[in-house]
Amino acid sequence: MTFPTEIKVNIDANITDALSTLDQPGGESQKRLIWFAEHPQGVEDGRLLLDSGVIVRFRSGDTPDELTVKLRPCTTAQLTGRFSSPFDRESFEYKIEEDWSGSRHVLSASATRVHPQGTLLNAVTPGAEAAAPLDALQLQFLQECAPAVRFTELVALGPIASTKFNNVPLDNLEVDLERWTVADLDFLELSTRIKRKHGEKPHEFEKRVEHKQKKLQSAVRDRGIAISQNPDNKTRRVLTTLATRHP
Repeated sequence: MTFPTEIKVNIDANITDALSTLDQPGGESQKRLIWFAEHPQGVEDGRLLLDSGVIVRFRSGDTPDELTVKLRPCTTAQLTGRFSSPFDRESFEYKIEEDWSGSRHVLSASATRVHPQGTLLNAVTPGAEAAAPLDALQLQFLQECAPAVRFTELVALGPIASTKFNNVPLDNLEVDLERWTVADLDFLELSTRIKRKHGEKPHEFEKRVEHKQKKLQSAVRDRGIAISQNPDNKTRRVLTTLATRHP
């Protein structure tokens, strides 16, 4: 099976100027706060869930709250049973996709549950059990696909301020822009998602993704915007910073 691919470009300098150059829509933004759950002892010892390829992320703000459990990187061999293919249910989405950022190409799988606006805030307060809102499907996903990882006694690290602009035209592409700010970090991510066309062969799809990635990178550079060369993605950089500040 060939999964959809999300292409990402990260910018970590002169973000305000970059946003102005990219002509993002003025008022069509989503503002949210983001937290990541971790084990306090692991944070103290310098070991993150992220090091096991696991991400537990909370989002709350202008849109309904979201709790996402993600495996990244993962392998198709890990994704067994019902989690070997994407599926949707009411207020729940299970996705499998390739994640391309520069030369880093990894597979990711995520289980997202949508909650009423503001209802996840109790789980991210100091001293709260951040794992409490995980639902039965998310727990099953973790137990089947990451059985060696423990998902109890978690605390939320954050918040990170997020501002997102959807479907921004960039040459002949449509991209999402998302800015993250926390502590002294400020990132902008541009992303676009590509699905395989009906009848398209896997190698044809990969060639089309490679072409789109080059077009996105060129569109950014042609506007005088420098693409980040940091090998760590924004999630790792943010979590590393938050972990050092955790009491």
